[in-house]
Amino acid sequence: MDIFERIKNNRGPLGQHAKESHGYFTFPKLEGPISNRMTFRGKDVLVWSINNYLGLANDPEVRKADAEATEEWGMAYPMGARMMSGQTKQHEQLESQLADFMQKEDAFLLNYGYQGCMSAIEALVDRHDVIVYDSESHACMVDGVRLHQGKRFVFQHNDMESFVKQLDRARVITEQSGGGILVVTEGVFGMAGDQGKLAEIVSYKKEYGFRLFVDDAHGFGTIGESGRGAGDAQGVQDEIDVYFGTFAKAMATIGAFVAGDEHVIDYLRYNMRSQTFAKSLPMPIVIGAMKRLEMMRTRPQYKERLWTIANALQSGLKNAGFNIGYTNSAVTPVFLSGGLGEATNLTLDLRENHGIFCSIVVYPVVPKDVIMLRLIPTAVHTLDDVAYTIETFKKVQEKLKAGEYVSEGIASWS
Repeated sequence: MDIFERIKNNRGPLGQHAKESHGYFTFPKLEGPISNRMTFRGKDVLVWSINNYLGLANDPEVRKADAEATEEWGMAYPMGARMMSGQTKQHEQLESQLADFMQKEDAFLLNYGYQGCMSAIEALVDRHDVIVYDSESHACMVDGVRLHQGKRFVFQHNDMESFVKQLDRARVITEQSGGGILVVTEGVFGMAGDQGKLAEIVSYKKEYGFRLFVDDAHGFGTIGESGRGAGDAQGVQDEIDVYFGTFAKAMATIGAFVAGDEHVIDYLRYNMRSQTFAKSLPMPIVIGAMKRLEMMRTRPQYKERLWTIANALQSGLKNAGFNIGYTNSAVTPVFLSGGLGEATNLTLDLRENHGIFCSIVVYPVVPKDVIMLRLIPTAVHTLDDVAYTIETFKKVQEKLKAGEYVSEGIASWS
């Protein structure tokens, strides 16, 4: 069969709904300054779907640093990959600051989070090694695992009995192959908001001799001392062998890093294909990231404000009878019952009649007949925003239970 004929007839689990959903439920346009309120299709909406935990995206000092760096350097410099012609003292300075902040020996600055995480996992293992990973790992981690040419075993999410079972399988293979075991999990799982059980996982390190890779995209900047992340929050920071953090969440910019022992990070510096064969971060982004990191380290009020909002939102939702799962991070899921049609009608009501914009998550990301509304609180939200959202959610839940959102297909929005 012709490749293009196949994809014409099989658009994928999400793409199959593109005609009905594109521009509203998928690929929506939020416009205006990044804040708690933005513009959607010409209307002012209260936004709970922006990864801007500390409110730095539109902070005047941050924007000034970004603008001045852009004026001085432009967006082109440095040209080339880090290994060839894209190295600067500013890149090295940021790496040193990140290593110091994360209490690791060294750090390597990455151009993008997704490809950086994927590439780091791939580089750390060879065909003799075995990867053991959490079933709810982010797509970038799963793609990194898929690149691995050896065995890989998945354990049920945060299930230590399943984890040990997969470790046993891995140990049998590595004893024969002479390879090692890499455990891959998240510090904070970005959909449901629960932290990975890092303290329990590391308790098995001595017995099984594995190394631990943690993607802490949603933990970096939001939990732990000064925002040092999930490992710090759980008291096992020194047991994380390779820590991956992204700038795309708390720091509201582009880029990422890995941190760990000097010889490991130096190995990654020379063996991560996504960095060896791709352009390094432009100078304004590097300088802007240094400004953001400085503010994270020295101004605890940003993180405190985030948690004032997050705690009020989560406690208020629970007190109102909503199921928010097992989140112990700022990520706030709200689980409801219903199908795709109900989910889109509910979302349409929230956006058009109540002015609330939050992410809608349906099957195959969550089980069938489950609707997840995913809220991302930030330091620029207000307690009034929280109160209004909870009251609105009560109203839409009543409509959902009464069957007012039932429909056979995706809601019509055009």
